[in-house]
Amino acid sequence: MKGHLDLVLLGVLSRGAGHGYQVITRLREQTGGALDLPEGSVYPALHRLEDLGLLTSEWHPVAGRRRRVYSVTAEGRAALNAQRRDWRALVQAVESVLEPGRRVGAVSS
Repeated sequence: MKGHLDLVLLGVLSRGAGHGYQVITRLREQTGGALDLPEGSVYPALHRLEDLGLLTSEWHPVAGRRRRVYSVTAEGRAALNAQRRDWRALVQAVESVLEPGRRVGAVSS
């Protein structure tokens, strides 16, 4: 996940707002358990993305408790689209190395 946490967090929240534990649960469920991230990684990343203006949050009562519910901003959607393009370019480049004879265009960093 190193270097791609923002991408997956923005991706899961682009499908609907959620509080931190929901984000962790959705990632685990959507990936069949392959992404089972610790709270100690997810919560600081959510706060950082909010500080960057890519997420916004509001307090809501959930199951009798107040929870901070995160939503993707317009800037967050633009960042997600850019990161998604970069991810696909990286995957294509790696596949071109793993599958000799397959060529792709240049990858931006």
